[in-house]
Amino acid sequence: MKQAGFFDVEERLARLSGLGDQLEAFSRTVDFEVFRPDLEKALAYSDGSKGGRPPFDPVLMFKILVIQTLNNLSDERTEYLINDRLSFMRFLGLGLSDRVPDAKTVWLFRERLTQAGAIEGLFNRFDATLRNAGYLPMSGQILDATLVAAPKQRNTNAEKADLREGRIPEDWQDRPAKLSHKDRHARWTLKFTKAKRQDDGTMPSSDLAIPFFGYKSHVSIDRKYRFIRKWKTTDAAASDGARLREGLLDKANTASSVWADTAYRSKANEDFMEKQGFVSKVHRKKPHLKPMPLHIQRSNAGKSVIRSRVEHVFADQKSQMGLFVRTVGITRATMRIGLANIVYNMRRFLFLERISANA
Repeated sequence: MKQAGFFDVEERLARLSGLGDQLEAFSRTVDFEVFRPDLEKALAYSDGSKGGRPPFDPVLMFKILVIQTLNNLSDERTEYLINDRLSFMRFLGLGLSDRVPDAKTVWLFRERLTQAGAIEGLFNRFDATLRNAGYLPMSGQILDATLVAAPKQRNTNAEKADLREGRIPEDWQDRPAKLSHKDRHARWTLKFTKAKRQDDGTMPSSDLAIPFFGYKSHVSIDRKYRFIRKWKTTDAAASDGARLREGLLDKANTASSVWADTAYRSKANEDFMEKQGFVSKVHRKKPHLKPMPLHIQRSNAGKSVIRSRVEHVFADQKSQMGLFVRTVGITRATMRIGLANIVYNMRRFLFLERISANA
């Protein structure tokens, strides 16, 4: 077997480009340097006057987090694949002889960003990039939420009761190792399956309720371009409707209409939207123990055509990125979901730019 040379590597990279390397498209379309000011502010690295090995470039490290999010990778798997894949090395600007960050370095970088609360600023930075590229929030907005799974906790009933009350169980307080592995913010809820028509054409009397543990991702997308514009992370048991009044509505949208499902229909929300100048297109609920009036059925059906577009966002994050919270605590879960929202917007940006170039 002959030794690989420089031109052999270049030929292999050219073949990867021809096969459609998504990361190469990211490099061409997304200016990752725009994130540098926010990264440097959050990390607050020293000037190096005290010596020691200099840290890895923060933009390079942020691009590693993008790779992780795109491929649903653990830190250990990320370290291995960066060393193994030419496409990853090219995206990061690393040569075969360059030093690659190990799993611990990746964890520490993400943890520093998490504790600094940097994810919101990073998200807003890319949203500003989208606006500067001409993708303004337009044609109204659509709200929805989805459950995001987290590792299940094996707790006693007494421990669960303490957690619901916001207390640390007594047996955990003197055991820091156990406490660090216990997620005190994720919650159990019931996930109802959507009833499907049976073979004889009838509908089942009830849906199937499936226990679910984790968090909930709330988003607001603009109707025109379907970018995520506002978002929030809560535990899985949190109400969808109450989040509407907690910063999910985007006042910068050029239109005032708001679409959402019946979980967001309440007098408090309707009054809030009217006071803030929004026009409610929220689905109406079925009257209790009465059939749904035909005109409301038709109205809801028309709204569903528009509202359903938000489902594509969650489908992309779960099927393409395998969205899952591996960490412990809502602060880290917020970082994970925030990264998924940024990467989704990047993927959407690539798609729209490709369509524009081919038009």
